[in-house]
Amino acid sequence: MGTATEPMANIEQEEDVNEWDTEDFKMAQAFLDKTSRWMKLDENVLLPLRNPKRAMTVMVPVRMDDESVKSFVGYRVHHDLAMGPGLGGVRYNVDLTMGEVASMAMRMTWKCALMNLPFGGAHGGMRIDPAQHSMTEMERATRRYCSEIIELIGPNADIQTPDLNTDEQTMAWILDTYSVNVGNTIPSIVTGKPKSIGGSLSSHHATGYGVALVTRSVMRHNGLDKKTPKVVIQGFGQVGASVARSLGAMGFDIIAVSDSSGGVYNRDGLDINKVTEYLTTNKSLKGFEGGKHVSNEEMLEIECDILAPCAVANVINKDNANAIKCKVLVEGANGPVTPDADEILESRGIIVVPDILTTGAGVTVGYFEWVQGVMRLLWTEDEVYARLEELVDRTSHKVFKTSEQYGHCSLRMASMRLALDRVVEARWLRGLYP
Repeated sequence: MGTATEPMANIEQEEDVNEWDTEDFKMAQAFLDKTSRWMKLDENVLLPLRNPKRAMTVMVPVRMDDESVKSFVGYRVHHDLAMGPGLGGVRYNVDLTMGEVASMAMRMTWKCALMNLPFGGAHGGMRIDPAQHSMTEMERATRRYCSEIIELIGPNADIQTPDLNTDEQTMAWILDTYSVNVGNTIPSIVTGKPKSIGGSLSSHHATGYGVALVTRSVMRHNGLDKKTPKVVIQGFGQVGASVARSLGAMGFDIIAVSDSSGGVYNRDGLDINKVTEYLTTNKSLKGFEGGKHVSNEEMLEIECDILAPCAVANVINKDNANAIKCKVLVEGANGPVTPDADEILESRGIIVVPDILTTGAGVTVGYFEWVQGVMRLLWTEDEVYARLEELVDRTSHKVFKTSEQYGHCSLRMASMRLALDRVVEARWLRGLYP
């Protein structure tokens, strides 16, 4: 005879005692603190921005295919909502922490403000490894996670987007779960969903294309596009592959790419179509015959015009920053350069293009999709590309102008200044309640 009570859940991970206090969050704060000191912001203005507005931790019980129940830790964080509802990714990672999520939410605030989008910064996710679970288990986990955080999210409160280990299918499950709970279909609760249910360009392609657009602008602005620039891309996942294809189409030479197994390097240029086909078939770059194989550490030290780390955070740090041999470093991932490394690269005259500028394109296409969902509009792919290119180019030139205005400061400081100016102004105009 069945029981009405849920079986005792198997808790997969335990909360860390001081989980908030992580290196990820400290690094996000470090860039904010450096900019605020330069801008001479009042401490009372700065303090609310150094920490999130609100954070939620939830337990997500999920019935496995074998009828057992396991529970996973989930998070949703709002950093600052002065400029509008929250917008931010959902990531699945077995090592996910509150500090990592909070740092991503803070970065999203700066991205939205820099691109002048009507959103604040949010982020969330679950401590789960999708590779260890079936599709049906991931669907149940996603739907339960959505239901646990439902009081925080909404098309005018907090919009979900794909991130690490999540995709358009994940967004479709969230859309359906939220819609079932409110009683009618709400397409604008997510972005990055399938085109058949109101999606726009895929978020990873939009992000990669945006990184390429910003890279082209930086090279032109600094007169570094006279000869065919040579590009090294560390990380050939969805974003890195899109960056490679987009820059290749713009006339750049991609001389090295890598995945988790290592990289392949050819000074005369790689055939990106062949690399993509090989990786699709073999799931690894090992054995690819179009170039010399190198380690991921060696990849970062190849002499080139442009180095684009598009994989994970903190890959360029104080231990290897002096070995970097590029003219321009383009952050294609979130936080690939640590604050210490940033100082070293700046002192060496290497132009660092920050993630809040380069990956802002993915956020921008998310905004386009949200508008289409709210207004029930449909833009063609050509219209989305045209609007994206116009906005990215406009923002890039504002960053260049700001850099020149303040004594040729770094592009990171110029980007952060523009973003902070907008957020601080929004907070000031809205005032303090009560």
